[in-house]
Amino acid sequence: MRGLPIEVKNFLNKARDSALLAVDTYNRPNAQFRTGAYVVLMVIGWTALFHSVFVRKRIRPIHRRPSSRRFIKIEGEYKWWELSECVKQYYKDLNPAQRKNLEFFILLRNKIEHRSLPPLDVDIFGECQALLLNFEEFLCQEFGEKYALRSTLNFALQFGRTATSTQTKAMRKSVLRHYSSVKNFVDNFRSGLNDEIAGSPEFAFKVFLIPKIGNHAKSSDIAVEFVKYDPSKPEEMQKYEHLVALVKPKEVPVVNLGYLTATKVVREVVSQLGKKFTLYSHLRCYQHFGVRPKAKDPNPTLCNTNFCLYDDVHKDYVYKPEWVRFLVEKLSDQTVYELIHSKKNGSS
Repeated sequence: MRGLPIEVKNFLNKARDSALLAVDTYNRPNAQFRTGAYVVLMVIGWTALFHSVFVRKRIRPIHRRPSSRRFIKIEGEYKWWELSECVKQYYKDLNPAQRKNLEFFILLRNKIEHRSLPPLDVDIFGECQALLLNFEEFLCQEFGEKYALRSTLNFALQFGRTATSTQTKAMRKSVLRHYSSVKNFVDNFRSGLNDEIAGSPEFAFKVFLIPKIGNHAKSSDIAVEFVKYDPSKPEEMQKYEHLVALVKPKEVPVVNLGYLTATKVVREVVSQLGKKFTLYSHLRCYQHFGVRPKAKDPNPTLCNTNFCLYDDVHKDYVYKPEWVRFLVEKLSDQTVYELIHSKKNGSS
């Protein structure tokens, strides 16, 4: 790092070391706090990287006292800008996908820090990968290719594609209350994004892994290659889109795909909650929370569409997975659970 001021070098070393440690922790086979540790370390890495950029530009990323040029100190130490302030100061009025990715993890870090949430790994893998790739691109953009991390990183070997549904359910049940809270945050954050940012690889990196076939064993010397979408090369990109179309499974329209019957809702709630929950319990819940009208109501379509829809063909209701998550979260509170199952509630 010859030529850089010593303070910039220190921040840059901290940023790179934190990112490498984050990846190392995430790729450890026995890691139980995989996503949490990765996010915390990457937030530290991004913060140090921003600090190195600001200091190199002769900007002191330290909080000042209101209406004063004096820096704030806490227990004798300067109060450096946290990542949210760095993002605000760097991007100003710009809102690219990279910024949204960082804002997502700033908020998420506050929710998952000190919690063990292994089921979250699959849910936000795309955002985690984008966080790392954005870090690498930002690092090279500001300091040059010689500081890139890619030469020291490799793909982690995996035993399988994802955890089985049974494994996932077991893990989620063990951390049910925390998982539901964080999963709701993830869903709400994503739903608030416009289509351009939500589909951007800078917000969430998603890929198809397609077997690479060669004429003989030595013809494919690189096992995995990332191809970045380049709109300036439409013909080349069209070839990749055609390749994806070849491996894309045929999709047949299905009515109410992903929706649940009341019986399936009960089954899912029992599985995740681990307590008694019946069809009658379900009836009490949708009445208590005002999710849908009672049976034979003259206006059957007046329901909360965030959780259920009226099926006019079959003259009944179908429920969204969000309804299950909502019920599990609410009924995890023993007071609410007892209220729903009390005789007084049942007679109302």
